Amino acid sequence: MEEPLVWETDGLLPLERQLHEAARRNNIGRMKELIERRVNVRARNHVGRVALHWAAGAGHEPAVRLLLEHEVAVDDADAFGMNALLLSAWFGHLRILQILVNSGAKIHCENKDGLTLLHCAAQKGHVPVLAFIMEDLEDVPLDHADKLGRTAFHRAAEHGQLDALDFLVGSGCDHSVKDKEGNTALHLAASRGHLAVLRRLVDIRLDLEEQNAKGLTALHVAAEGVHPDCVQLLLEAGSCVNALTQKKQSCLHYAVLCGSEDVARALIHAGGHTNVADHQGTSPLHLAVKHHFPALVQLLIDAGSDLDATDNRQQTPLHLAAEHARQDIAEMLLVTGVNLNLRDKQGKTALAVATRSNHISLVDMIIKADRLYTWEKDHLLRRDPRDPCGKNLTFKQDHRQEGRQFSRVLWRLASRDLRPHEWKKLAYCWEFTEAHVHAIEQQWTGTKSYQEHGHRMLLIWLHGVATAGENPSKALFEGLVAIDRRDLAESIRKKANADPRAPSRCTAM
Repeated sequence: MEEPLVWETDGLLPLERQLHEAARRNNIGRMKELIERRVNVRARNHVGRVALHWAAGAGHEPAVRLLLEHEVAVDDADAFGMNALLLSAWFGHLRILQILVNSGAKIHCENKDGLTLLHCAAQKGHVPVLAFIMEDLEDVPLDHADKLGRTAFHRAAEHGQLDALDFLVGSGCDHSVKDKEGNTALHLAASRGHLAVLRRLVDIRLDLEEQNAKGLTALHVAAEGVHPDCVQLLLEAGSCVNALTQKKQSCLHYAVLCGSEDVARALIHAGGHTNVADHQGTSPLHLAVKHHFPALVQLLIDAGSDLDATDNRQQTPLHLAAEHARQDIAEMLLVTGVNLNLRDKQGKTALAVATRSNHISLVDMIIKADRLYTWEKDHLLRRDPRDPCGKNLTFKQDHRQEGRQFSRVLWRLASRDLRPHEWKKLAYCWEFTEAHVHAIEQQWTGTKSYQEHGHRMLLIWLHGVATAGENPSKALFEGLVAIDRRDLAESIRKKANADPRAPSRCTAM
């Protein structure tokens, strides 16, 4: 056991405190001196711990024997219900456990959480202790449940104790038992990311589609816990990627809600159709998610994740991404291709949700995607998101050097040259929908908001022109002429022709 903390000796008299510390350190000489001075060997600290607890938990056989010789109560429990016998099992001290049993300790004891000797040894992975309990003690129930409804088998799975799990399996434990929340050992191992244990549970053929009380399968909890390697294993074993919870949420819904980009990306590509911080604030979780990406994507491409699955609020994964500002995940969904016309129970599309939440970048990305989908449909094109050529498609704002010059032209146009309502005229001329225009103008920043609205509309338009491989200068000229601003069109063309840096064909986005 660890070095004593100051609070651990609270509630004790000075000599009693010394006895506790001597028992913890196995200082037999000092213990004998204190006992001869009639120090209370059953004195408790403020959480009910006695000297025998420290000696048993630390595995000090001489100290334990000395205290037992002076008739300490072998079954005294602390405020958590832990007695010396449970502590010896928890810390894996087999010899101490045997001594306590031979001294009359009650073997069918439980702590306040209902943990038995078997639970304690299984959770901490002490196989020799497990073997002694099962082989040398009488009438120890193998599948006894604690207050959460979890057996020793559950505890071993939950805490990644593979050897203990194997021992319990070999002892004939019930593999299929569920806890009070309906979790099997498979759920518990997946939720904690214990890959080796999960693999063993798959090997012994636990039901992959078993649902807990909330309707979650092991695949759901692996995605929720951001454990890509466990997601990979479960999918390889045949888990259904489109299984729905009681709230009708798929694994992709959970991945979006948890902000797991790599799990979400993998689940998205699965269908192939329309899922301690350092000084920079990067946690091990961020790093783990980032570096698990490549193998996971390759595995999940053919898993069949439904991007347009709707939960009990009729929200698709894109609705959730829009609501929670998961911009990178939203782009994964948009690049793959989703149905942007689906509405939630409030009648809102994903675009409307992003607009309501004032997620400007997401609003613009969704409009770009909607316009691209329409263009592809009009041109009878079908883009395969799994095609490597499609990897360069993005709906985020372009910051590349080659597109900056034309972007500056558009900013001057929006902020200086266009009249307040002309950006809308241009938008309708370029077949922006009412929903698009409404979404753009909802972000109001003052009386000159039209300038920002116009600039955003122009950048969205530029994305479509560039993606279609058209000449942006020519398209802009024609658009300005169409809204009766030939003067402005001619002026911009002259400036562009005079500027040798101005591209004849913009490649932005």
